[in-house]
Amino acid sequence: MAAERVKGQQIESSPVVKYSFPPIGPKNARLLILGTLPGEESLRRQQYYGHPRNHFWPLIAALANRELPPIYEKRLALLNVNRWALWDVLEGAERIGSADSAIRNPTANAFGTYLAANPAIEAIAFNGQKARDLFRRFVVKPGIVAEDDFDLIELPSSSPLYTKTLDEKLTVWRSRLKGHIAGSRQELRVK
Repeated sequence: MAAERVKGQQIESSPVVKYSFPPIGPKNARLLILGTLPGEESLRRQQYYGHPRNHFWPLIAALANRELPPIYEKRLALLNVNRWALWDVLEGAERIGSADSAIRNPTANAFGTYLAANPAIEAIAFNGQKARDLFRRFVVKPGIVAEDDFDLIELPSSSPLYTKTLDEKLTVWRSRLKGHIAGSRQELRVK
C-alpha cells in the first residue's frame, strides 16, 4: 500500500485496478506502437495519450507530416498515414497515479489473438523502455509471440516525465522508425 498525506496525516491508500483501451488503427497496419497502460488523465478523457503535455500526438503528427489536429478523433486518423496501430502492453494492473514504476500485478493484453487477426504487422515499437520490458516479461511466449517474428523498436517515452524535449524525441523517433514512415519505403509512397 502506498502512503499519502492528508492534512498532515499519513493514510494508506490501496492501488486501483486500471484497464487499457482497445487497440486502434487501420486494418492493414504494418507497425504496432505499444505503451504500458493509460495514465490518469488519459483514463479521465478516455483517450490514448490524453495528457496535454504528453508528446505522443505531436510526434505522430510530425511523422505523418501533418499539423496536429486539436480534436482527438482527427488525431486518431493520423495513424492511417503511416499504417500504424496503437495499443498497450497491459490489459490491466494495479496502480496509484500514472507512473509506470507504480504498476503492480499486471495482466497482458491478448497479443496472440490480436497479431493473428492483423497479419500485416511486421514491426512493434515501444513507447518507452518499460513497455518493452513488460512485453518481454508478459507477452513473449514460445508458440504465441516470438521476439524474432517482428522488428522490435524501442523509442524514447513520449511521457512528460521523460525529460527530453519534443525535438530530441522526434529526432530519435524519426531515425528509428525510418523504414516505417510513408515515403521511406517504396510500397508506402504517398503522392
